[in-house]
Amino acid sequence: MYFVLFTVIVFVLLWICQIFFLEHFYERMKVNDVSEVAGELTDAYTRLDSEDFSELLSNAAVKHDLCVEVVDSNNRSVYSKEVLGDCLIHGRGSSTYIFVERIMRSSSDEIYYKIKNPRTNYDMLLYGCKIENDSGPDYFLLINTALVPVGSTVTIIKRQLGIITALLIIVAFLISLYVSNRIAEPITKITHDAANLAKGDFSTRFDGTGYLESNQLADALNYAEKELSKVDTMQRDLIANVSHDLRTPLTMLKAYAEMIRDLSGDNPQKRGEHLEIIINETDRLALLVNDMLDLSKIESGKQKLNCSEFDINSKMHEIVDRFKGVSEKMGYNIHLISDSERVVCCDVVKIEQVIYNLINNAINYTGDDKQVFVRQINKPDGVLIEIEDTGDGIEEDKIKLIFDKYYRSENHKREVVGTGLGLSIVKAVLKLHGFDYGVNSVLGKGSTFWFKIDDSHFTDKQVHLN
Repeated sequence: MYFVLFTVIVFVLLWICQIFFLEHFYERMKVNDVSEVAGELTDAYTRLDSEDFSELLSNAAVKHDLCVEVVDSNNRSVYSKEVLGDCLIHGRGSSTYIFVERIMRSSSDEIYYKIKNPRTNYDMLLYGCKIENDSGPDYFLLINTALVPVGSTVTIIKRQLGIITALLIIVAFLISLYVSNRIAEPITKITHDAANLAKGDFSTRFDGTGYLESNQLADALNYAEKELSKVDTMQRDLIANVSHDLRTPLTMLKAYAEMIRDLSGDNPQKRGEHLEIIINETDRLALLVNDMLDLSKIESGKQKLNCSEFDINSKMHEIVDRFKGVSEKMGYNIHLISDSERVVCCDVVKIEQVIYNLINNAINYTGDDKQVFVRQINKPDGVLIEIEDTGDGIEEDKIKLIFDKYYRSENHKREVVGTGLGLSIVKAVLKLHGFDYGVNSVLGKGSTFWFKIDDSHFTDKQVHLN
């Protein structure tokens, strides 16, 4: 409809210009032509000799269908050229003297107006001006041309425009119908596919065959479908893993609570053992909930950084000291290899959580020798932290999954303690800081998790965050 409407507007404007204003345009064109010829002849009169001027006048009269007359102050013809055959300044009953008088009375020494020829009853345009002559009396230039009736021409144009308008409106309708269908077809299909996607069909593929914009829309929706599919998979995995992690401690809590009620209520030793298990499982539930809340806050952007300067060397010793109890009780050896003191600027609580989670992960996956190596390596632009285990390592295609929620490597030989969110929290905290991180792993030799506290990189971010 827009395309057809555009075509109709174009032809309405064409009709207005060609039919209603044709006569006015024609008269303005004739006036301009006559004025240009008069100016050319006036300028040439004093420059050219008599023969050249006569030739110029004749050529101009023939070229523009004009009657041209140059007379002196006594109305005697000096130069003359007649082309029309019957004009007001030549032939019988000419009114040359009247036109000369009007020029002399004119304040601008120039006249032009439309006048009807009494002999032919046709409208004619008459132009007159004074030719100043420094060496003698002034002369007068008179130009007369017929204004051809445009009524018959308008009738012909109307018929032509009517036929052309009808044909082009039909063609415009057919073209617009084809174009609109071609544009609408991929959009309609994309809309239908989007409805399927909204219902949860993540196998939907969007095809925007057609114009560039529909192809771009289809590509964007295919990308959205892929991301939504990932989110849906992660959500299902999250529900499954959380349900599993909650079910086990809840079952144990209920079981040992029933045992206290039914069996060990009067036995202090048994009651104490059962209560200790309940307390441990409660702590495990609290740890899981806290990890989930921390990760949710970081990923949603609600968790803010509280940046401060501290000595990373002292903090590393402090964290490793916390694992002494585990080391002595379970036989692990955690070796701290640190450089000299180094002041860094970041969120001390969150970086401490990162190091703690990485050491705990190394304990879970280290080899039978139970060796874990923690390194602090000072660099010119920051501090590199490495935590290495001696376990079985990680396959190359699994390394990119190691930081995903609830992902656990299959290369371990003992029960893994934790919520499955430790490395996800590490990833979220380091991304929030803008620090580089990664893991290097060799099958059969172990893995080294690392991150770099980049002082120069973080200085600008600290200003923004504070």
